[in-house]
Amino acid sequence: MTMETTMEQATKATEGFLKAAEQATEFTRGNFEAMTKATQLYVAGVQDLGKQTMAMFQGLADHGVAGAKALGSVKSLKEAAEIQATFARAAVEKSLAESAKLQEAALKLAETSFAPLSARMTLAVESFGKPLAA
Repeated sequence: MTMETTMEQATKATEGFLKAAEQATEFTRGNFEAMTKATQLYVAGVQDLGKQTMAMFQGLADHGVAGAKALGSVKSLKEAAEIQATFARAAVEKSLAESAKLQEAALKLAETSFAPLSARMTLAVESFGKPLAA
């Protein structure tokens, strides 16, 4: 083996290591960006869920006030019972519908905020499944 061949092999090996280090650095940067994006999506989604929850409670409170006002003008016990039953049934239906919306929004939030991380995992499997290019 000549000195020239040895130097050439050492140069190729060094270039290969540098390229691998560069690829690893770039991959790590992409992971950080994906984590940042996922966190931003999660925080924004949680804030939105909070707003939706507050709107739901406000709507239920408004419904309760309307029911109390309606009860204030009754002329008989039978009329009061009918109004109470109507408002109670409507409150339960509204609560169930709003809860279903919140559950759907929470599931969508989970999917949306996990998507950047899922994409990085897919890329990792694809990248590390191939041999390093020299």
